[in-house]
Parts: sequence; structure tokens; C-alpha cells
Amino acid sequence: MSQIQNWINKLSPKGIKFVELGTLGIRNKGTTITAAQMKIIQSKGGTIRIFAGGQTIADVNEGTVPEKDVVRVPSIIVKSRGHIGFTYYDRPFSHKSELWSYSVSSEQVSQKFVYYYLLTQVDYLQRIARAKSVKIPQLSIKDTDKLLIPLPPYKAQQEIVRILDTFTKLEAELEAELEARRKQYKYYRDELLSLPRSHNEGVNWMALGKLLDYEQPGKYRVNSVAYDNSFDTPVLTAGQTFILGYTDEINGVYNASPENPVIIIDDFTTAFKWVDFPFKVKSSAMKLLTLKPEAVGILRYIYYAMKTIRYSPQIHARQWIGAYSNFLIPLPTLAEQDRIITILDKFENLVSDLSFGLPAEIKARRQQYEYYRNKLLTFKEIS
Repeated sequence: MSQIQNWINKLSPKGIKFVELGTLGIRNKGTTITAAQMKIIQSKGGTIRIFAGGQTIADVNEGTVPEKDVVRVPSIIVKSRGHIGFTYYDRPFSHKSELWSYSVSSEQVSQKFVYYYLLTQVDYLQRIARAKSVKIPQLSIKDTDKLLIPLPPYKAQQEIVRILDTFTKLEAELEAELEARRKQYKYYRDELLSLPRSHNEGVNWMALGKLLDYEQPGKYRVNSVAYDNSFDTPVLTAGQTFILGYTDEINGVYNASPENPVIIIDDFTTAFKWVDFPFKVKSSAMKLLTLKPEAVGILRYIYYAMKTIRYSPQIHARQWIGAYSNFLIPLPTLAEQDRIITILDKFENLVSDLSFGLPAEIKARRQQYEYYRNKLLTFKEIS
């Protein structure tokens, strides 16, 4: 970093010039397409990637998107709605028309440098988006067009990119190793829970609805629009992510704890989560599952058994009250359930617990990366 500072001091002794993002190149408009159309034209070997909101993408073949809408140079895609973010992409792509992207054209500006700088502005832009729309945060094109980008000497830009690319590559390698361990964990979990269906062998198979009570989330729903890490109450949201943020509301909290856990299920996707801390929920689709008083089972075991269910939205009902509550799971003796829990908890910790193992190392690397990224990308503006 001292070399970077030397270049800046030598070539820009009075400070760094900041310019508007919209002046650095071309803003791309995207293509008119729906999520349904993306699914239809998606191809496993497609060479053009279409980006939609969130993490939604579709790889499609040449010719399925109008050529005028395909971007073939490295660019930065703006995720402008909901969770604000940026994606750097250096292969042919397009995106839905409600998104936009930037292709930097100046020879003295590194596209990747601009991308890394924009990552430091996500929290700022998220606040702007929330201020504009209470229901779903939304940026306008002007918000990013007018955003000021620092332009240190090109050599400094390149060195900053090299350093941050190294961090990114290391994190990707750790994530790949963690994914391999998750697959190993899934294999052993499914093996442990592949129990015989014969009553003569001490294993009963019971429907989930016979084991779990089902509660609507109405009295635990959050009403406040204030979400900030300075608040104490976690808010769970529907979908795959579950933790949305923190709220200032303290009334109507479900007081889950390690001694009083609950399984939260999204009634539409049937994604579910083990929750053992106080919380509120964002969506009425999120239902609470607890063990029936008469059930001869352990909730933690049932949680693991639910992970082995081969659920298909094309075949099964998408709600708990329907086919999902009728799924059968094996119910061995309490001693055997406890043994399986002990084994699977160890695996779960290895792939999920942020306090040790690979998850802890990834968390530490990410924190280190963010520290250096913010330090490398903080500049004194020229007066």
C-alpha cells in the first residue's frame, strides 16, 4: 500500500479528482423480458447471461436476445431494487430493462477499480433507496449517474485491483471447499436417515402434521419500516435468506431460545430454518412449527429429517396445510434420534457455525478484505 500512496503523492500531490459515474462511459439499458420468458429460453450451455433482480440469472443461446441488447465488454450491473448491489461481469450479457449497467470506456480508468469502489457505496445507496420507497427500496438512474468516483493514477488503480482480486480469489477457493464439505455432510445426513419402513425393525414412519403444531405468524409480524443493525430485534423474511435485518419494535416478539426453539417454514417455498433466538417475522407466509406435546420425538431430529424430503413444487402442494404436512419421516427410538442429532450437529457446525472451521475463516477473510478495500479506496479529494 505504501507504493500506491507513493504513486498518488507523486502524480496527484494536491489530491484525487472525483468525477460522476455517468461520465465514464456508456450506460446500457438492457432488454425487455419477463421472468417467465427467461425460464423458457434458458439453456445449460448458453453463452449469454441475462441478469434480473436479486440473484436471478438465465444463461441463453446466441440469437435469443436482440443483438442490440447484448453487452460484450466488461461492465458493472446495478442491482437497483430491494437489496442494492453491483455485479462485475466480463462475458456477453444482458439484463432486464428495469436494471442498468455501466461500461467504462476511458483508457485511464479501470472498470474493475470502479466496481470495487462502488461496493464501498452500497450502504449509502441502500439508505437513499429506502428513503425513496417505503415498501421496496428503489434507486433511480440519476442516483448512480451522479455518484462521484475517485480517479487516482492508473497505476494505483491497477495495483488496488490486483490486491482486492487476490482477496476475492482466496475467498472463492474457501467457498468452494466449504461447498464440497456441505455435499459430504448432505451425503452422510441422508445415509443416517435412510431408515427401514418396517415396524418390526423399531422404526415408525409418521406424517409431519402428526408431529408438529402449526401456528400462523400474525401476532409476531413486524410493522416498522426501520431496519438497522443498531436495533436488537431480528426480523425473519420469507424466501431462502430468512434474516432481513433488525427492527426497533419490541412488542410481539416470539421468545425462542435454545431451550425453546422453533422451526420457521416459508409456506410458499417450503424453505425452513431452525431458530433459537427471539425474533419477529416480515411475511404472513412464514409459519411456526413446534413439537406437539404428545409427539414421541425430538424437534431437532425432525428438523434434520425434513432436510431429506425430496420436495418438488411441480408435484407437491406449496403450503404446509396440504401435501407437505403429510410427508412421512422415520421416527426411531429417542436414543437413536439423540445419537443422530449428535452426529449431524457436528457436521452442521463444520459447515455453518461462524465461530470455527471454514465458515469462521471465510468470515475473517471477508472482514479483512472489507477493511483493506475501504482503506485502499478512501481518498482525499482535490480542492
